[in-house]
Amino acid sequence: MLTEAEMEKFFDDHLTKSAFRLEMLDHYEVDSDGDDFARFKAGEPEPDWERKNQWLDVLRAEKEAGILEHRVRVLRSPLNDYIRYECEWGYVPNSGAGEEIHVLDLAERDLPTVLVDHDFWLIDDKYPLRMHYSETGEFVGADLVDNVELYQKARDAALAAAEPFERWWARRPEEWRANRTA
Repeated sequence: MLTEAEMEKFFDDHLTKSAFRLEMLDHYEVDSDGDDFARFKAGEPEPDWERKNQWLDVLRAEKEAGILEHRVRVLRSPLNDYIRYECEWGYVPNSGAGEEIHVLDLAERDLPTVLVDHDFWLIDDKYPLRMHYSETGEFVGADLVDNVELYQKARDAALAAAEPFERWWARRPEEWRANRTA
């Protein structure tokens, strides 16, 4: 199983065209969030931009280099605090930096039957990495798996069933933090 550091090296060594991410958990407890989720819950007005801008710079550089970063976030509305945080402090700035984000809301659409039941990355359309998390959302590791066709079909089905994040989020002003704290 790949550690976080080994996975980062795998990306560095293999990512040349595209990185697709399928996210299915209700909550992640990962280092890349820093303390932003706690800040969000405490009512802070914005993320730690020094930390966040490092990732946004990566997304911009990848887009400029012609690398497609895209994801489908599987969720069910109404949103929990963590997914609301992801949308406002993650997906809004990420999409502005060039990541293509889609949402598959299970309150509105069925889960495609060809979709796998776990998180994964698909790098350059040929390297699937199955992600493993603890019950509380901590990253445990990732496995490079062999069944490329299954993950390609799962990606295609997820993208076909999902809608662009910006359109989905615009239809949900009741979920925006600014409208919830009034």
